[in-house]
Amino acid sequence: MTLSRDAGFEPLSRPSTPELIAERLREAITRGRLAPGQQLGEASLATQFEVSRGPLREAMQRLVAEGLLRSERNRGIFVVELTDDDVRDVYQARKTIERAAVTEVLRGDPGAAAARLRPPVEAMRVAASRRDGAAAADADQEFHEVLVDCAGSPRLDRAMRTLLSETRILLGELEEAYPDLREQVTEHVLLRKAIGAGDEAVAIRLIEEHMDDAVRRLLALRARPGSTGDVVPDSPGDP
Repeated sequence: MTLSRDAGFEPLSRPSTPELIAERLREAITRGRLAPGQQLGEASLATQFEVSRGPLREAMQRLVAEGLLRSERNRGIFVVELTDDDVRDVYQARKTIERAAVTEVLRGDPGAAAARLRPPVEAMRVAASRRDGAAAADADQEFHEVLVDCAGSPRLDRAMRTLLSETRILLGELEEAYPDLREQVTEHVLLRKAIGAGDEAVAIRLIEEHMDDAVRRLLALRARPGSTGDVVPDSPGDP
């Protein structure tokens, strides 16, 4: 008799409360509604979500593990602040993952991958025509998520999901760094074409140039006069 047989488990019909809270907090962080460095007050959030502190704490610990929140002993939980070094590290890690993904994709069916990448490119094109930076950022993220998914590697997928959460925070900054969103569209169109053509050398070069360009733009934006740079003041919160 196996240990799991006739254990009386009921089918899962909906996500758990901590999972739902984590999803809403994650969205608020990546959309900028919770600012970098902001302290999360348990009492206030528990009241807003109409839950006890137990599931709220579990949800926040999930986001600490994902790197979106940080826990400071005797101080509380804060939204993560991505420093210039973090920016470089995030995009370096993404380069490594996406280069590996491209190699795996081109060993399989590059035509099928190119077909899957068409919708996010078109979504990005529409967003650019409307000058909708948030929608362009969403489509940008979807493009790279689909690219890695096409590699068929669960481990690459897991690593990419964490990095994309951090990237989504940075994409809010990048909206200001791209005065013409059509530049983003062109970069992704060329990458999709290289993948569809099975040209590994060009695809990898474009991935590297795309990531390096994002880092340059972000750091240049942060270096502008009046920019807060790496320092973001904490917002008051519940103890």
